[in-house]
Amino acid sequence: MTVRPTTARPFGVRGLLALPVLAALLTGCGIRSTEVPTDFGAAPSRVQCSLAEPDVSTQTTRGLPVQVFLLCGSSLVAVDRTVRVPDGTADSQRRVLVAQGLLDELAATPSSPEREAGYTTDVRGAIAVGGPRAGDPEDTLRLSNTPADLTSFALAQIVCTFSDSAAAEGDGSVILGGPGRDPLRRYECNDEVRSRPGSEKPPSAEVTSG
Repeated sequence: MTVRPTTARPFGVRGLLALPVLAALLTGCGIRSTEVPTDFGAAPSRVQCSLAEPDVSTQTTRGLPVQVFLLCGSSLVAVDRTVRVPDGTADSQRRVLVAQGLLDELAATPSSPEREAGYTTDVRGAIAVGGPRAGDPEDTLRLSNTPADLTSFALAQIVCTFSDSAAAEGDGSVILGGPGRDPLRRYECNDEVRSRPGSEKPPSAEVTSG
């Protein structure tokens, strides 16, 4: 009797079609393919330094519309405020009252929406401001704190806020002094100070005479 040799059947089309079925079965048994991680943390609830809507709490008191510069991130950002100035106030006294109102707003704790958006202030405590002494230029503002003793952030906030208000001179500069006999200095606010108040001091020059 002739014995025919057994011939192996080739792995044809049917075998190839069975591969996806086998892969699906393995997945069902708990063997899963590797996935790329996609957990990047929760999305921020509010854009940094951006208020969703005007803060009503800062607009409840009628007065002179002004802007003050608060800190947000590493720069100064203007926010809306109002200050009270009685009608009929003389121009010389008006400057002092506006300056005092601005200082009070800078020293106040930012509102809840502002804090949530990242706003802070480095102006601490109650800083008083007065007008010129005898021999000072008529536009001088004297602070109860020596300007040189303020932090770079606080000085930048004060100078930029004053220079953008009725407390400044016509060219936007402001003459500041302290309670002592230190020389007066004329300060200016520029883009570098607004963008980097921690490292860029407001440009200033000594005032030698009235």
